[in-house]
Amino acid sequence: MINLINEFLPYIWPKGRADIKSRIILALLILVFAKILTVLVPYSYKWATDALVGDNTVPSLIPIAILTPIMLIIALGMGRILMVAFNQLRDAVFAKVGQNAVRQLGRVSFSHLHNLSLRFHLDRRTGALNRVVDRGIKGIESIVRLAILNTVPTIFEFIFVGLVLLIQFDWRYLLVVTITIIAYTYFTIKYSSLRIVYRKRMNSNDEDANNKSLDSLLNYETVKHFNNEKIEEKRFDEAMSGYEQASIKTLTSLSFLNFGQSAIFTIGLTFCMILSGHEVMSGEQTIGDFVLINALLMQLAIPLNFFGFIYREISQGIADIKSLFSILKIKPEITDKSDALSMDFNEAEITFKDVSFSYDGKREILDNINFTIPSGASLAIVGPTGAGKSTISRLLFRFYDVSKGSIMINGKDVRDITQGSLRKNIGIVPQDTVLFNDTILYNLKYGKISSSEDEIWDVADRAQLSKLIKSFPEGMNTLVGERGLKLSGGEKQRVAIARTLLKNPPILVLDEATSALDTLTERVIKESLSRLAKKRTTIIIAHRLSTVVGANNILVIDNGKVVETGTHKQLLRKKGLYSDMWSTQQTIKKAEETLKNIKPEYKKLLSH
Repeated sequence: MINLINEFLPYIWPKGRADIKSRIILALLILVFAKILTVLVPYSYKWATDALVGDNTVPSLIPIAILTPIMLIIALGMGRILMVAFNQLRDAVFAKVGQNAVRQLGRVSFSHLHNLSLRFHLDRRTGALNRVVDRGIKGIESIVRLAILNTVPTIFEFIFVGLVLLIQFDWRYLLVVTITIIAYTYFTIKYSSLRIVYRKRMNSNDEDANNKSLDSLLNYETVKHFNNEKIEEKRFDEAMSGYEQASIKTLTSLSFLNFGQSAIFTIGLTFCMILSGHEVMSGEQTIGDFVLINALLMQLAIPLNFFGFIYREISQGIADIKSLFSILKIKPEITDKSDALSMDFNEAEITFKDVSFSYDGKREILDNINFTIPSGASLAIVGPTGAGKSTISRLLFRFYDVSKGSIMINGKDVRDITQGSLRKNIGIVPQDTVLFNDTILYNLKYGKISSSEDEIWDVADRAQLSKLIKSFPEGMNTLVGERGLKLSGGEKQRVAIARTLLKNPPILVLDEATSALDTLTERVIKESLSRLAKKRTTIIIAHRLSTVVGANNILVIDNGKVVETGTHKQLLRKKGLYSDMWSTQQTIKKAEETLKNIKPEYKKLLSH
């Protein structure tokens, strides 16, 4: 618990923020003054009651002008207004403290998640991860708001009420109230602890339901393709069924908790009232004293009634913060060395030397890969699906570190270069283009945030995208939808090409960059990519061999190993894997062209 407090204390008492610290101190001063006033207000009730029955018990220090019952009643009303005013002022002063803590923890969490490795994000469920972060951020707000603005004031009130009971009455009243509060607190903590189990189960089912909902909606088209709406509905309903059962237990147990709290407090109040009533009848106390003890304890009941809720929320907040901090404690797999260099490349020679890599330490994806790409040259990497082609680009970007060997740019190991400067100098057109759920303009400017309108339209023209953009009523401000689903595969790929053109990097990776384009558009785009690739070190990852014919060198990979290398013509002469793949693709291409030229009436016959 102490470790946890030390972890989130910097968010509540941040370094270099005198404004936040001064607000905390001011809020605590207002808190103390408000609680003194809260305890004193019932005295106006006592004095007004005694005045109404003709028994003057007002201290002689108070001016005669307010000794009348009416003035005392007015003083009671004003006291209650001031009491509420100070409490609200305390909350208003403290509001910035809590919200600043939420903001800072949110920023740190967001930044940390981006710094974690690709492996972490591939292993985690996005929906469940979002819930953990969201609840953790809200957890610190709950602790700040409830612990400081509710629990601390209640403790002050207990102390002040105890002093009043001891001074105004005697030790018996203090003993009864102390026993009542201890019994009340014990019952609340014990029973609330049982309820937290239901709450955790409810949260677990909530995460599961949220994850299934998010996963299903992100795969909306797949659900429709296979007509599996009912299956998705059933999976979601099963998760919600668990949430329903846990919620019912949580709510029904709350009724018993409220009853138990009320019974314990009422018993304590009744004992105090009996003591006071007996002393009023014996003439040792006035009617006002009887009213005062009732008013003090009823006023104490207000924060006590919230104690179960406060304990549960703080306990849940602590659990949520623990979950979030457990993620914040995860060390990024890929980090910069303390002496890492920040580099800009005008020219870039890339060397893979004895590179081996495994995702899980068991099955090798790449095995002893060696190649060098001279500055400004192009290397094509081809091979069967799953051969390890795309893994090479991930290693170049340093999403992972090699298991063995080294990757060097201009003779510098990428592990000796800062990740920021490394990735700044590499551009990629990926096979699976995912866009932000924002405008076309935002997605294009992602390649270079500071780009001008003329630069954006220039790359849109070069990527054969400007005509499409102008066809939309909103133009550049057209929203592309979740993951860019409002655009076709070819349109998304052209956006990816355009933003890479805008980035204008010295190193270029084309990972099946034209796979989603039609033949005519592909021809035009290839010309744009060829102009982009000039004087740039280019890696072309391709399945269609027709796209790599002009590469300076071609690497053929199979089962993580380099099986062939050479130019297109050299590889054809070797009659190896590349030659077989080329022959197969050419046969398929000729068959497709033959089908295109068949007359419609014959196509109809063939379909039967």
